[in-house]
Amino acid sequence: MSYETIQLEMRGAVAVITLSRPESLNALTSEVGEEFQRAVKELCEHGARVVIITGAGRAFCAGGDLREMRKIAERDGRVDAFFDEPLRLLNDCILLIRQTPLPFIAAVNGAASGGGCNFALACDLVIAGESARFNQAFIKIGLSPDCGGTFILPRLIGWKRAAELMMTGEVTSAARALEMGMINSVVPDDQLMAHAMAMAETLAGAPTQAIGRIKELLEASATNDYGAQLELERKAQLRSGQTKDFGEGVAAFIEKRPPKFVGG
Repeated sequence: MSYETIQLEMRGAVAVITLSRPESLNALTSEVGEEFQRAVKELCEHGARVVIITGAGRAFCAGGDLREMRKIAERDGRVDAFFDEPLRLLNDCILLIRQTPLPFIAAVNGAASGGGCNFALACDLVIAGESARFNQAFIKIGLSPDCGGTFILPRLIGWKRAAELMMTGEVTSAARALEMGMINSVVPDDQLMAHAMAMAETLAGAPTQAIGRIKELLEASATNDYGAQLELERKAQLRSGQTKDFGEGVAAFIEKRPPKFVGG
C-alpha cells in the first residue's frame, strides 16, 4: 500500500511509522489521519508485534496544520470547521493507538508540539532524543488542548504541572520531561532509533496478548474503582491463562530456559 504523508516500514515483527511531511514539521492533516489508520490496519495484517512512531526530518510533529485549518475554514465558511470532522479523524488515531493490542513506542526527534505532543504521549512508551522538546502549544493561538492531552498529561505529571504547561504553552526539554515522568527515557539524538528498535525487539519477543491486556487494564484503571479493577484483572488472567505463551512461560520456568513466545 502506498502513502503520501507517512512511511510504513516492516523490520521483522517491528513496524515503523514515520510521519513524513518534513517541510511542515510533520504537521497533522486529514490525510495524515486517514493514512495513519490505513497503516495500522496494514501492519496488523502483516503480523507486526510492536509499532514505532517517529518523524521525518528535524521534528516529530508540530501539531495541527494551520494552513489546512485556514483552507477548510475558507471552504466551509466558518473558522472552526477544522475542529469538526478533521479533528474527529485525528481523535480516532489516538484511540487506535490506545485500543490496538500492540505496544506503541514514540521515538521523539525534535519538536513535539500541540497535537503532536499528545500524539506521542498516547503511545505506551516514549523515548526522546536529547534535543527533543515538548509543549502544549494550543494556548499560543487561543485554543484549548486536543488529541487527548487533558486526559493523559495530568495522569502522567499531576494536575498542577499539567495546568501550568497547558496554560502557559511552556516548552519542556527532554530532560525536564523525563524528570516530571512525562516520558520514559532520553538518549543521544544519533542513537534514538537504535534505542527505540532495541526496546521494540525486546517487546516483540514478549507475549503479545499479555501486553494487549496490560494496555486494556491500564486504560480501565483511569476510571475503575478498586473492586472493578480487581475483577477485570481476574478476567484478563483467565484469558491469558488459555494462551500458548502462558504454557510456554511455565514450561520454560520449570525447565530453566529462556521462553520462546509466539504471541498466541
